[in-house]
Amino acid sequence: MSTHVRHNSRKSLIGFVTSRSGDKSIKVTIPYKTPHPLYHKVVNRQTVVHVHDEKNEAKMGDKVEIMETRPLSRLKRWRVISVIEHALSTEDVAVSENDVAASVPTKTVKA
Repeated sequence: MSTHVRHNSRKSLIGFVTSRSGDKSIKVTIPYKTPHPLYHKVVNRQTVVHVHDEKNEAKMGDKVEIMETRPLSRLKRWRVISVIEHALSTEDVAVSENDVAASVPTKTVKA
C-alpha cells in the first residue's frame, strides 16, 4: 500500500495591501525591480493581484504573504497565508509607489 504525498508547487509572494474592495477581498501590490533590457537601468515595476482574505485580518498598508490557489471568483486566484507586518497607522492611507519600491530587492537577469 503506497501513501500519496501531495507536492505543493504553488507560488508564494510577498506584497502590500493597497485596497480593501469588499468582504474577504483585498488587492495586493507586488513590487519588484528589474533592469531595462537595453539601457540596464533598474526600473521599478509592480503587479496588482486580487486576493481572498478569509479572516478579514489584512488592513491597508499591511505587508502580507500570499499563495496561489484555485480560482475563487472571476478575478481572485490568490489567498492570504499570513500578515507579516502590520501598518503603522490604523486609518486607511494609500501606500505610495516610492514607499513600496524602497523595500524591494532587485531581480537580476543573466546576460
